[in-house]
Amino acid sequence: MGEARRWTLEAAQQMFPEVRQRTKRAVQETESLLAERDALAVDAPEREQVEDRIQRAVQRWAGEMESLGLDVKSLWLVDFDSGSGYYCWKWPEERLEYFHTYEEGFAGRIRIQ
Repeated sequence: MGEARRWTLEAAQQMFPEVRQRTKRAVQETESLLAERDALAVDAPEREQVEDRIQRAVQRWAGEMESLGLDVKSLWLVDFDSGSGYYCWKWPEERLEYFHTYEEGFAGRIRIQ
C-alpha cells in the first residue's frame, strides 16, 4: 500500500459528493439485502447466501472508499486525513462538516467553522 493521502478541506469537500453518492448506493443495496434476509426463516438455507451478499456489498463499499484515499473507520463512517487530524463523515450526514484530532477520535468531533 502506498503513502496515505492527505486532504485539504477544499479537496475533501470536492470529493464529498462522490463519497456520499457511493455510500448511498451501498446503503440502499445493503438495506435491500437485509430485508431479503429478514423475510427468510431463521433456518432457511438461502439465508447464508444473502448474508454473504451483504458482506460483499459492505466490503465493496469499503474498497471503493479506500481507493478514493479515505480511511474507513466503521460501517458508513469515513475520515479524510488532513495530516493533523481528520475531516470526518458518517452516513446519512448531508455535508462534510466535522473534524477531529488523531487522539480524540469520533467522540471528539467538532464542527468545522
